[in-house]
Amino acid sequence: MRFLLRITFWLGLVLVLLPRDKTPESDKLPQIGAADAVQAATAAVSDMTQFCKRQPAACEVGGQAATIIGQRAQDGAKKIYQIINDKKEQITNEKNEKNDKKAPDHTGSITVAGEGDATTGEAVRDTLTQDDLALEWRGPPIAN
Repeated sequence: MRFLLRITFWLGLVLVLLPRDKTPESDKLPQIGAADAVQAATAAVSDMTQFCKRQPAACEVGGQAATIIGQRAQDGAKKIYQIINDKKEQITNEKNEKNDKKAPDHTGSITVAGEGDATTGEAVRDTLTQDDLALEWRGPPIAN
């Protein structure tokens, strides 16, 4: 209960102290300095700490309510975490299925190094014809 009160108080204080744009309505509001706001906040926190001494039953019920709310928030966070993980796993599985169904990156007409001949399973050698071998090899022309 105290935790919720403190969070509410400090969040409210931050919202009050945020800079604002000047509007005609803001000129009509009373002007409070930061020092006055801090002093009032300190007094409010001091009064809240005495609240449980004045109203012990209210603090006990509030503490139980805070415990229940905290447990529900934790359960909700776990459920959201599970939903996110399930969705992530589903997307990963779909990507893997798409990759499995994808055609190979090479065709059957050209063997990949180390795969050998597709029909015999042996490495393909001596693929040059006699006409290819009959030609005399010439290197690139030498530039002068």
